[in-house]
Amino acid sequence: MNSNVKTENRTTLVCAAAMWLACALVACNARADEQLPSETVKFADLDLGTQAGVEALYGRIHLAARRVCDAPAGEQAAMWACMTQAESEAIGKVNVPLLTAFYQKKTGRHAQELTANR
Repeated sequence: MNSNVKTENRTTLVCAAAMWLACALVACNARADEQLPSETVKFADLDLGTQAGVEALYGRIHLAARRVCDAPAGEQAAMWACMTQAESEAIGKVNVPLLTAFYQKKTGRHAQELTANR
C-alpha cells in the first residue's frame, strides 16, 4: 500500500510538471507573435571614426536597450538577456568595425552578424 501512495504522488508531480511546461510553452508562443518593442537610435551627429564618437553611440544603444528591455523587479535576468540581444543586434546593424571592437572589448561578447534573406 505504501508503494501505491508513492506512485500516486509521483504521477501527480509528473502531471503537474507537464501542465506547467505546456502553459509555459503556450505563453512563449503567444509572446513570440507579439510585436517586440524597439527604439531608433540616431547617430548622424557622431563621428564614428573616433573613439569618442563610438563610445557615445554605444552609450545611446545601451540606454535604448535598457528602456526597451525594462522589466519589473524580480525579472532582472530576463532584462539583461534582452539587453544583450538588443545591443548585439544594434551593433551588428551599424556595422562599424571600431564600434564592434569597442563592444567586444567592453562586454567580451561578439556583435550578432546579420545576413540578408531573400
